[in-house]
Amino acid sequence: MFRVKTFTIPSLFSRRFLSFKTLETPNPNALKFVSPECQILPIPSKTFEFTSTLQAIHSPLALKLFKLPGVRSVMLGEDFLTVNKQDHINWAQLRPEVVDLLDVFLTSKKDPVVTKELIEESEKEIESSEDDLEVVAMIKELIETRIRPAIQDDGGDIEFKGFDEETGNVFLKLQGACKSCSSSEDTLKNGIEQMMKHYIDGVQEVIQILDPEEEIALKEFDRLEQKIKQKSQDSPPPSL
Repeated sequence: MFRVKTFTIPSLFSRRFLSFKTLETPNPNALKFVSPECQILPIPSKTFEFTSTLQAIHSPLALKLFKLPGVRSVMLGEDFLTVNKQDHINWAQLRPEVVDLLDVFLTSKKDPVVTKELIEESEKEIESSEDDLEVVAMIKELIETRIRPAIQDDGGDIEFKGFDEETGNVFLKLQGACKSCSSSEDTLKNGIEQMMKHYIDGVQEVIQILDPEEEIALKEFDRLEQKIKQKSQDSPPPSL
């Protein structure tokens, strides 16, 4: 059950107000931000995830969010946005900063949420899928109709990355709140994998993969988290 908190922040650029609902996800380090008053992405049922400022060069909104201390990744959807934070950051501090930034950015309309180049690249991917094998088309249809809606409700998303005909392995990429959630492996094996094996002949296993830059970013974040925890443990307690 989601617990919903609503914030109303006045924009610095206009007298409009945007109300944002923040929805808790199964991942305590991820929150889903929803505003019923505006559309975030112009592409239906599409999401874009950014795990570093380098990836976010095609999203002025994501770039601004990465400037907030503690933001680990950003995922943009048609009518929602999911922010993943670092472990040592408190949502009580970060959540109002995210809401304030969203209100200012979306009401000012000075910059696009994502660039035209990224939208065009996404459209090319849709066109190239017309030549998919029958089993791949079935996998994608199952993702779109049964799997993605449930995952997006939890502030995440899933991306099909490939299918190996010889082994029957399906390669998927979890995004947003689901990627770093403690129950992500259970979601893959006991949820997605079982559903695909039931409905699609030839599927043997579902495997989660990460992009190379994501693996590097996750290792760097883990190193930073360990350094912060070690420093906290080594620091002497404050004297009375």
